[in-house]
Amino acid sequence: MKHKHTPVLSRRALLAGMAAFAATPALAAQPLNIVTTTGMIADMVRAVGGDVVNVTALMGPGVDPHAYRQTRSDIVAMTRADAVLWHGLYLEAQMEAFLADLGRKRPVHAIADTLDPARLLSHEDYAGRYDPHVWMDPDLWVQCLPAVVATLSDLRPAARDQFKANAAAFTAEAAALSDYARTSLLSVAPERRVLLTAHDAFGYFGSAYGFDVLGIQGISTESEAGLNRISTLVDTLVDRDLPAVFVETSVSDRNIRALVEGAGARGHEVQIGGALFSDAMGPDGTYEGTWFGMIDHNVTTIARALGGDVPATGRLGKLRGSA
Repeated sequence: MKHKHTPVLSRRALLAGMAAFAATPALAAQPLNIVTTTGMIADMVRAVGGDVVNVTALMGPGVDPHAYRQTRSDIVAMTRADAVLWHGLYLEAQMEAFLADLGRKRPVHAIADTLDPARLLSHEDYAGRYDPHVWMDPDLWVQCLPAVVATLSDLRPAARDQFKANAAAFTAEAAALSDYARTSLLSVAPERRVLLTAHDAFGYFGSAYGFDVLGIQGISTESEAGLNRISTLVDTLVDRDLPAVFVETSVSDRNIRALVEGAGARGHEVQIGGALFSDAMGPDGTYEGTWFGMIDHNVTTIARALGGDVPATGRLGKLRGSA
């Protein structure tokens, strides 16, 4: 009777197999799958996490987070993620109930909710809430970094020091950006330091750099802009002899154009000084598609349109040429 021959592994094959098995903690070393709501948070998480993270932002360029509702594909992405990071402070107003429910089952963190309330501006539309647009002030935005570092460190403790070092580098670069913003905006004549936009997303910007900020709509794009509001702002443009107003990439320019026409009817010519990034960053893969590029663009565009002396290509010469 013939016996089946059982193959014997060679020493080389055995060692190769052991090496492959040892490498399988490749599963432990797989990048963390992080989902964020806004591009600004995604950019911060990528900067802190480096090659330890894969980051997906639900809201792309031109998307208004105030009105955004999660899609079916968003729900799938969030339920499969290692962690979901959202902004909070009622920015993602239409998603809050879903995120609260998901947070009972998965790691879900609102990073701006960790900020010191003493540093926050009140919300003009909702009592007891705060203006959520904290990314407009670099010195305040970096205060969200500890929440990101803590979230990633809980998931990958071995990389904690790497996360802390990356966060420190982000903070240093943000300080340089804030210095550039302050110097550039101080070159605008004091009487022209008025920023008039589609909705009031620049309150922290104005507070940081000494600008009066006026929005046709309130802090939320869900608020209505009335004819009386537009008429009052036309008076402001004429009385203060302002040369420029600004549209936003994530908000309709209809009201701003009505404002320009209203000033023109009063004999005061006003230019649209450029398109600012308010609730969303620029196109993916561009400098303006990063938080640093977004703020650089806004500062440079505002300063130049209002008569300041700043280079068209911004702090690092990376802008495509602001208005």
